[in-house]
Amino acid sequence: MLAILLAHTAAALLAPLLVRWWGRTAFFPLALVPLLSLIWVFTNWNTEQKLSIEWVPGLSMDIDMRFDSLAAIMSLLVLGIGALILLYCARYFEDDEPRLGLFAAEMVAFSGAMFGLITSDNMLVLYIFWEITTVLSFLLVGHYAERASSRRAATQALLVTTAGGLAMLVGIIVLGQAAGTYNLSEVVTNAPGGWLPGVAIVLILIGALSKSAIVPMHFWLPGAMAAPTPVSGYLHAAAMVKAGIYLVARLAPGFADSGPWRATIISLGLLSMILAGWRALRAFDLKLILAFGTVSQLGFLMVLVGIGSEKAMLAGLTMVIAHAMFKATLFMVVGIVDHTTGTRDIRKLAHLGKKAPWLAAIAALAAASMAGLPPMIGFVGKETALSAVIGTPTLNPTVAAIVVAGLVIGSILTVTYSIRFVWGAFGRKQLERPSPSVKNMHAPSALFLAAPAFLAILGLIAGFTSSMVDRIVSPYARTLPSYGQEPYHLALWHGFNLPLALTVVVVTGGVGLFIAHRVVNRLKFEHPPLGNADRIYDNVLKFMDTLSIRLTGTTQRGSLPLTQGTILLTLVLLPIIVLIVGQKPGLEYTLWNTPLQLVIGVIMIAGGLGATVMRNRLASVILVGLTGYGCGVIFAIHGAPDLALTQFLVETLTLVVFVLVLRKLPAEVDDQGSAGSRGPRAALAVAVGATVSVLGAFAMNARSAAPVSLQFPEAAYNLGDGKNIVNVILVDIRAWDTLGEICVLLVAATGVASLVFRNRRFGSAPRVSDAPASSSDANVAAETTWLLGGDLIDPRHRSLILEVTTRLIFPTIMVLSIYFFFSGHNAPGGGFAGGLTAGLALVLRYLAGGRYELGEAVPIDAGKILGLGLIFAAGTAVASLFLGAPALSSATLEVTLPILGDIKLVTALFFDLGVYLIVVGLVLDVLRSLGARLDAQVEMQSQGRVSAP
Repeated sequence: MLAILLAHTAAALLAPLLVRWWGRTAFFPLALVPLLSLIWVFTNWNTEQKLSIEWVPGLSMDIDMRFDSLAAIMSLLVLGIGALILLYCARYFEDDEPRLGLFAAEMVAFSGAMFGLITSDNMLVLYIFWEITTVLSFLLVGHYAERASSRRAATQALLVTTAGGLAMLVGIIVLGQAAGTYNLSEVVTNAPGGWLPGVAIVLILIGALSKSAIVPMHFWLPGAMAAPTPVSGYLHAAAMVKAGIYLVARLAPGFADSGPWRATIISLGLLSMILAGWRALRAFDLKLILAFGTVSQLGFLMVLVGIGSEKAMLAGLTMVIAHAMFKATLFMVVGIVDHTTGTRDIRKLAHLGKKAPWLAAIAALAAASMAGLPPMIGFVGKETALSAVIGTPTLNPTVAAIVVAGLVIGSILTVTYSIRFVWGAFGRKQLERPSPSVKNMHAPSALFLAAPAFLAILGLIAGFTSSMVDRIVSPYARTLPSYGQEPYHLALWHGFNLPLALTVVVVTGGVGLFIAHRVVNRLKFEHPPLGNADRIYDNVLKFMDTLSIRLTGTTQRGSLPLTQGTILLTLVLLPIIVLIVGQKPGLEYTLWNTPLQLVIGVIMIAGGLGATVMRNRLASVILVGLTGYGCGVIFAIHGAPDLALTQFLVETLTLVVFVLVLRKLPAEVDDQGSAGSRGPRAALAVAVGATVSVLGAFAMNARSAAPVSLQFPEAAYNLGDGKNIVNVILVDIRAWDTLGEICVLLVAATGVASLVFRNRRFGSAPRVSDAPASSSDANVAAETTWLLGGDLIDPRHRSLILEVTTRLIFPTIMVLSIYFFFSGHNAPGGGFAGGLTAGLALVLRYLAGGRYELGEAVPIDAGKILGLGLIFAAGTAVASLFLGAPALSSATLEVTLPILGDIKLVTALFFDLGVYLIVVGLVLDVLRSLGARLDAQVEMQSQGRVSAP
């Protein structure tokens, strides 16, 4: 199973290259992937296969796969019809088709994703494949992105199925927690009872019904006909829309008897069957006729697999196979008609059957199966369905009679639109000559006809060999209870009985309704009985847009104090209300352990209060920094030197950044207009401080077990090969979290650069050799200077003492930075602390020598440093895998060198190197944007020149 997924992944990656080399012929080798995978399915048909790979056991995300009889049936459709559709694509598209390589990749990837979906035994992994098919469907439906209709259809399908998928995810989590496992087979075998699992089942059904286009979430499927016909023939006939049917069939053995199950599925299924069948009589586009027919048939299938009995499941799976064959055939026929005549409008087609008799014969066979006419497999499935519903013990007799009546009405409509499809596409239409589009058509090639012909003939053969189909579908059907019904086997002839009589009624009624089509066409449909689903969808989107605009206009008025006040007020009110309602008193709160903590706390409070009343911005920043340094001292007192070191470094660097920004702001704060708001601001500040303190107290008192941190020292040394617990946590235990955080740093650096530079980074910082001749003191002395960039600074702003000091201590700081980097795995330090130290060294060079000195210190573009750091950090994940360790965890290499002796190298060192480079790159980017760039603008303004773009 894993090999099949990997093969599809590899084929999807290679598809664009193959299409570039061979054009549309590349679809032939791509079709071999699902075809060869189908051979594995046949080889293991009667054996249950299981695969379990430990992935994220803490989140119940192990990759558990299971291949059984139901997965085999669905694999037959997904892989078999997928291979035929890919062969069909080789003649449907032209070599100059835009984005054909991406289309081929998406089709192959979709086949693999569907196989992963139907073989996933872990519900969370199943959901991942479920959403992959949603995204691929969005891309495939929107293939013709230049068309507004395609973009709308793709977006509509994405929103509807994703919304259903999110509801389904909540249901999966609730059901998994209630059952104590996320393994689907175990959940079905030991189905939990109660109201909470019932709610979970309803949420899961919402996802299944939206995926299978069941009313009221059906409208996305007719809109998706904007996709290329191979997409419709595969996704909307055999694969994607069957995902919901599959999920219901999979859950039925365990949950069919739960309260909301049958009421939800049967009622909505019948409604879909009748309404969509009625809508199919209105459409004039051949694909729309099939689209509404697909919705109708999906409703039929949903009713059968949702009843929850052995006989109904037998009928449902038979119809699943039959529907995939005849509907994929008919969609491919429509593609051929459109390809050869240039139209799909039945009003513009006449005498096509005479011009293309083989195509007409293929369509007639498939339509006969769709209408349930003997001897097609569709007839076998429909008779079995009627027999299963009549007198089923799972339903109340009255309800069963209503369901039978609904199936009969829906089947009559099916017969009608089946005849209408064949007559509309191939009939003479009372015209003596072919219509212009038919007259000018070109004959389809034999290879173009091969795939639909194969499926149409297979539907005929399956009808005659229905006993073989019975052996395919009956093993899974027997997993459901029979409820006392007699054993039933598929066959063309079961004698004269009620199902046969109902079939005669269905065929007669369907033919009669088609004959009376002129009367039907005169009926007015401007006001559908349940409203227009597309308009309801548009109105919902319009309402959401209006609501978001008004909400944003109310809360985001462009006032930073108002926005910040809203956030802080929410922080105060929400948790305090929750604590008042749900928590009990009885807190134990220790104000301080040593008098030193009290002294430091008083200093921090004084600094905080001073920052609020100080009018000078620089003084306020310094006082705010005082609180940060005090926090670092608290860390050190509590035995966390690593955190204290990092706090000191971050606080120092933050002060520098503040100072760089303050250069462009007035020295004094103009708060004359805010005198009236000082009281509310002070009250809010006190409330926020009190809230954070109370929440901290509750958090500390909520602990009822020994903290997991007590196990960290031993785990850090034995598993992460390091004694510095903080560093091991960052580069091993929570390396994924750290990778996300450094990605945030990259975004922050890019954001700062984009705000200042606007359109590009301007490469590396300027060097002394790049200075213009007109610069102040541009004639650099030939003799050695303390700092090269210092000679370009205005003498009024130059400090010789600072230059000399920088020249002397810069190497020392860099050595200290490297020491922190290498020692961090076992002592205070690490890549983050080392990078911050190196960043402070660069800050010192910039402050002493100016922007040109920054270029002399690091003549490399900051963006390249950031990118190199990300490569090192992310590459560690791959390196760990090759060394036999989980991704982004420590793998150890031990080597013995002649002179150095035993060397123990941990892969986390390279991850830390990535962190080191990213921090250095971030500091360099900030210095260049908030420092050097602003310096350049000041220089140009002072010289009367316009600032460079």
